[in-house]
Amino acid sequence: MAKTTTFAITHFSVAFGVTYAITGDFVLGGLVAIVEPAINTVAYFFHEKIWDKAKASSASRPLSRSAEYC
Repeated sequence: MAKTTTFAITHFSVAFGVTYAITGDFVLGGLVAIVEPAINTVAYFFHEKIWDKAKASSASRPLSRSAEYC
């Protein structure tokens, strides 16, 4: 849990820092620091679902001859 917490703090800090550096707006930096990680978390959830389906699909296919010897 500590790793997840420190990663979240890092993510929020980077999002805020980049936005503030580009815009100079403290409020906009804070807004992006909240919204971007939230959207990124949802996107990651769907990315993992798609990735798991792709792995399951490729695992069910037989190996080609060239792959057998690698």
